[in-house]
Amino acid sequence: MNGRKLFAMVLALVLLLALAGCGAAGGTSESAAANDAVMDAAPEEALSSSGGTDAGTALREQKLILTARMELETTAFDETAQRLASLTEELGGYFESSSVDNRSGDYRWAEYTVRVPAEQYQTFLDQTGELCSVLWSNSAKEDVSEAYYDTEGRLRTQQIKLERLQSLLQQAENMEDIITIESAISETEQQIDDLSGTLQHYDALVDYATVYLTLSEVYQLSGEKQAPGGFGQRLGAAFSGGLRSFGDVLEGLALAVAYGWIWLVLLAVIAAVAVRQVRRRARRDAQDRHDNPPKV
Repeated sequence: MNGRKLFAMVLALVLLLALAGCGAAGGTSESAAANDAVMDAAPEEALSSSGGTDAGTALREQKLILTARMELETTAFDETAQRLASLTEELGGYFESSSVDNRSGDYRWAEYTVRVPAEQYQTFLDQTGELCSVLWSNSAKEDVSEAYYDTEGRLRTQQIKLERLQSLLQQAENMEDIITIESAISETEQQIDDLSGTLQHYDALVDYATVYLTLSEVYQLSGEKQAPGGFGQRLGAAFSGGLRSFGDVLEGLALAVAYGWIWLVLLAVIAAVAVRQVRRRARRDAQDRHDNPPKV
C-alpha cells in the first residue's frame, strides 16, 4: 500500500471517529450519521464485537441512582445496631462506613453509610422504619440514563477506532506512518480507559443504592407520651427528678473543681497570706496601744 495513501486513510479515520465521539455528546442527528459512517468503515469483526447495529434500537434499561437519608432513635442501642447490621447482610448489602460516639453523657450516637442492592432498596427502608423510631427521612432518584448510554456509545466508538488503527498498523510500511498510527492508538487507549472507568462508576451507583443513617440513643422516644399517674407516682417522680438535678449540680461542681484546681490553690495561698498580714497588723496595733496608753 502506498505510504501517502495509508497516511491519508489514518488521518481520515481519526477525524471521522473523533467527530463521531463529539457528536454523541452533542446532537442526536449528527451522532447517528457519524456512527453510521464509523460502522460502514469498520471491519466485520469490529461490528460483531461491539454488539452489531441492532444495539441502538434495543430497549434500553433506565439507569437510576437511589439515595436516602434517615434520622433514627432508639432506647435499645446495642440491639438496634445489631439488627441493622443483620438486616443489611440479609439483603445482600454492606456497611461502607460506620462510626459510634458518646454525644452526651452515657447516650451514644452512630452514623452509618449503607449500600444495598437497588432491588432491595425499598425493603431496607421499610424494615429499618420498623426497627427504629424514624424522626426524619428523605429519598431521591437521579436518572443518569442519558449520560450512561452516551458514555457507552462513545466507548464503543473508541473501541472500533482502536481495532481499525491496529489493523492499519499491520499494513504500515514506513516509519512515519507507524509513528502516527501508534500515537493515535495510545490516545485511543487512554480514552477507552477513561470511559470504562466512568461506566464502572455509574454501574456501582446504579446497582447499589446508598442510605445514610444516623442513630441516636435516648431515654425516651420523641413524641412518646406517658400515661398520667397518681399523686404518689408523681411525688416519687418529683423526688427522683430532684435527686437527679442535685446529682447533676454536684457533678458540675466536681468537674469545675477538677478543671480549676490550680486556681483554687492559688486563691487559698493568697487568702492565707492576707489573713496572716491582717493578724500581724492587729497584734502590732494592740502592742502599740499597750505600750502607749492614751493620756487622760
